[in-house]
Parts: sequence; structure tokens; C-alpha cells
Amino acid sequence: MNRKLVITKIEDRAVTAVLENEEVTELHVSDKRTEAHRVGNIYVGKVKNIVPNIQAAFVEIANGVECYYSIPQNPNPHFTQKIGKKPLCIGDELLVQIEKEAVKTKVPTVTSNLSFTGKYVVLTSGIKKIGISSKITGEKRKEMQEAVSAFQSEAYGFIVRTNAKDVPVTLVERELEELAKVYVRLLDISASRKVFSCLFEAPLMYLSNIRDIYQEGLTDIVVEEALFEEVEQYLKEEQPEDLQKLTCYADRQLPLYKLYSLESVISRALSERVWMKSGAYLVIQPTEALTVIDVNTGKCVAGKKDDGFYMKINLEAAKRGAKQIRLRNLSGIILIDFINMKSKERTKELLEFFEKELRKDPVQTILVDMTQLQLVEVTRKKVRKPLKEVISQEKG
Repeated sequence: MNRKLVITKIEDRAVTAVLENEEVTELHVSDKRTEAHRVGNIYVGKVKNIVPNIQAAFVEIANGVECYYSIPQNPNPHFTQKIGKKPLCIGDELLVQIEKEAVKTKVPTVTSNLSFTGKYVVLTSGIKKIGISSKITGEKRKEMQEAVSAFQSEAYGFIVRTNAKDVPVTLVERELEELAKVYVRLLDISASRKVFSCLFEAPLMYLSNIRDIYQEGLTDIVVEEALFEEVEQYLKEEQPEDLQKLTCYADRQLPLYKLYSLESVISRALSERVWMKSGAYLVIQPTEALTVIDVNTGKCVAGKKDDGFYMKINLEAAKRGAKQIRLRNLSGIILIDFINMKSKERTKELLEFFEKELRKDPVQTILVDMTQLQLVEVTRKKVRKPLKEVISQEKG
């Protein structure tokens, strides 16, 4: 599979598109409201309130900017100033990192389990073990395990990412050393910093997308002239091995976003109805609690309406639905109402096919089960806002 990264601007928004075999599979649009306090930033926060019945606290990272903090999930906070003797007290100052953006009515989530993400490795103080992507197998896995073990520490652990699968171990070792230096340096300076100080600033979203995209098959990084200098500088400092893939697009007669019809792609990704080649269609409706995807036969009237007929539509819907979940950045609970079939064997085959399609998503996506009402339940990890929410907020 050939992957291409396109970074451009539409009006005053930075837009990143991931293309796989020339089809747009991911869209990331900058949200000016969250770029100031973006995922990955680390602050000296202050405990504003503690809510015992939900085992949570609310931590301020700036004046008036409160974040949700789970007490059970953060057993070892790093305090820069401790007020009382209890494990966590109002007024305590501690290091926190933004883990999830604000979504709908929910405030951002912060954690004391600090993570530093590289292209090949994630260093995290939340675990002290070494984890290696399941997609790294055989001799390469053994080689990677031996190399990374030399960097094991009581203060942090490492997760080797899928991107390390096809690169020399020396590149991974080099990144491990750099991330460890960043972590140690941050702890050293934290004791002398005032509350609300930002000690670590994550890259802008369109830059972090270069790091986080699946690297396998990535052949081109095409960047609009207005953003090119920043991207080039980022690659020189963080990913020099990818500089050869970088191209500056400077045709002002045909803007980059028009070349790839990104306005149309975004418009379709915001639409409630998604037509399929068969004439059937999906209806995608986000609600406050979950997202519902309904499969309809629509204009698809050919063929005898039996399990075989419905199976073809369901398979097409499974493939298109998985792509739409990724393209729209849907998250949380997702219910898919496929067309009911009598055959248990066909239903099982459909679920296996759908699960296979969902695994193509770089964001953790799990097919949970089919309910008694034959609704397929999927969960997708929440990190950033859905595309629709980003666009609607910026317009507002």
C-alpha cells in the first residue's frame, strides 16, 4: 500500500490528509481552540477541586482552564509543591500532561503518567516495563527486545511502535536516548517552575501527524508553500530520514487542497448520508452518548432479497463504515445496525470481515459483540475531537 501525506491550508485552518492508494482515509483539521492547550503538553497544574464519589479531581493548567484527573489511574503523581498529608489535596501542584482533548461537554483529561512520543518509541512513566508492537515479530522482535532492555529504568518504561518494524535498531536506540534525556531534563527543571508553567510543548497537530502516521508505504509528504518551512525544520530536527520524501507545492493557480478535492472530501465526511456503489447507503448520526450507523438498501433493488443479497450489502457497508469511522474520527461507543440475516454462519462471516477492516485503523478500535437486537457494538479510543465537532466549533 502506498501512503501519502498532504499538508495544506483551507482558509485559516491547517488540514492534514492521509492518502492510501490515492484515496483519502484520514482527515485532521486544526482546532484553534485546542492548539493552545493541545494533547501532549505538560504543565505544572494545581488541584482546584476533588470529587470523592467519582474518584476524580479537577486540575487547573491555566487560569480558568480546568481538566479532569482520575485519581485511581494516577497512583504516582510528581508533585512540585505538596500542601497536605493526604495523597491528593486541594492546592497541590503537580506535573500533568493533556491526554485527551475536550470533547463535546467534557473538559480535557490530564494524567500524571507522562509520555513522550517519538517516531519509533513512546517513553512513559506510567509503566516501567518494555512493550513491543505485536506487528514486530520473529528475529526482529528478539533483536529489538535485547536492544531496548539496555535502556530499562525504574523511572519509566518504553513501548516500541509499529513504525520500528522495518528500520535499523540503531535508529530506535538513538531515539530512546533522546527521549530519556527529555524526561530527565523536564523533572530537573520542574522544581523551580511556577504553577501553570508549560514545561513541554507538543508539536502542532499537522507536525505530530507526520510522526504518528503509519510509516509503512509512506512515499511522499506534500506540503503547501505557506507551511513548508515549518515542516522542513521539524523533519530536520526530529525525522531527518524523511526529508527525501518532502515536496513543496507552490502552484498558486491550483491550490493543493483543490488538487486533492479536500473541500469535497470534508463536505462528504460531514454529511449524514453516505451512498455506496450498490445503491445502498449508510446513515451516520452522532448523539451525545454514542454514534449510530444504520445500513439501508436504498436504491439497491437488483437480485432476490435473501440472505445472499443482504450479505453483499452488509459486506460493502462494513468496508465503507470502517473507512467512515476513521475518516470522521468517530470515537467512544459506535452502534452499527446491519441488515438482519437469518444465517448465523453469514452473520459470523460479516463480523469477522468487519473486524478485519477495523484493524486497518491506527487508532485502537474494538469490535465488542453483536447485541440481542443484532446491533454491532464498536468502541474506538477517544483522543481528538470528531471532525464534525472541530469544523462546527471553528465556524462558531
